[in-house]
Amino acid sequence: MHLLQTEPSDRNLADLARLCIRYKGFPGARDIQTDLLKVLTKWRLTEEELYSKTREIHSTTRVFNTHNDGRDDWA
Repeated sequence: MHLLQTEPSDRNLADLARLCIRYKGFPGARDIQTDLLKVLTKWRLTEEELYSKTREIHSTTRVFNTHNDGRDDWA
């Protein structure tokens, strides 16, 4: 997982939060969930601290560029 080799920048925090939300409780994603937990541990954050930080980031900064080209994000 790319995030395991990075530092907690605004973009990386937002990506981690997005992935945690996306794969929370998803039964086919045990390996991904384990990797996400490793990143949280490496960055010394709880899930709630991560969400608090990313809410603050999103309230002041545009982290993701939005464009709709008609494709799904997994395509």
